[in-house]
Amino acid sequence: MKLLWDSALGLLVVTGGLLGLTLPFGKLASAAGVPAMVWAFVISLGAGGVLLVVLLLRGQRIRLTAHKLRYFFVTAAVSYAVPNLLMFSAIPHLGAGYTGIMFTLSPVVTLVLSILLGVRRPNMLGIAGIAVGFVGAVMVAVTRGEAGQPADVFWVVMGLLIPVSLAAGNIYRTIDWPEGTGPIELAVGSHLASGAMLLVGILTLLGGEAFAQLGTVPLVVVAQMASASAMFAFFFRLQAVGGPVYLSQIGYVAAAVGLFAGTIFLGEHYQLLTWAGAVIITAGVFITTKAQSQTAARAQSQAA
Repeated sequence: MKLLWDSALGLLVVTGGLLGLTLPFGKLASAAGVPAMVWAFVISLGAGGVLLVVLLLRGQRIRLTAHKLRYFFVTAAVSYAVPNLLMFSAIPHLGAGYTGIMFTLSPVVTLVLSILLGVRRPNMLGIAGIAVGFVGAVMVAVTRGEAGQPADVFWVVMGLLIPVSLAAGNIYRTIDWPEGTGPIELAVGSHLASGAMLLVGILTLLGGEAFAQLGTVPLVVVAQMASASAMFAFFFRLQAVGGPVYLSQIGYVAAAVGLFAGTIFLGEHYQLLTWAGAVIITAGVFITTKAQSQTAARAQSQAA
């Protein structure tokens, strides 16, 4: 476990894989009539609640400060509440696999913001890997969803807003990370803040009866809470080990998981161009992973 906790590649694969499971779970919930805002609340409450128990069992607690409260609520909005709401709203129209591929655009936006803000710039190999992944993402985007069922442009645009919000969150979490605070504490606080925001939105816009449909998919609810809890524990660790640009590569892994899960388990069908784009995206992951290892090795040699 310690080997995984210190490995950027291992954390990338595990975190991206768990994120990818959110897509088919979300489609199953949508098919059962669960509103997008309610399902986003399930993820935040589940992840925040389970990780809070873990934190308390380890004898730790959250020490609130003005800085942490700001961090929790800004992260909750741009990293969880908004992208999850967009994602679960778009899945019924675009398909789980296609919506997942929208995550692959996050590295490009993250890279642009990192360069502009001077947070952390990858080397040329890293930029090349992101460019390769972007080409694959463009190939996928032009297909507009499942084969024979092109989605309305509005929902494609809504899907494209997902990586924009995620990229903003990647950068913010890095530049405003509270000093001396561990990843699990940040995950707990951010998700509970997201859950509180979503709960207010649900009760205001939908009413308490919006939760009724959760009773029709209890196993999916449990599975989603478990996977979300595990994912976000690894997510914040990956943020610390790999930085914002490398963290954004989880979208590539999640897209692959969502694409295969949608095809094999949910009966979705995609064009050959979609699959070709997915293969090119995978190549981009390997290139950026190699670049990350080179950067880490160079930093260690300079320190020595």
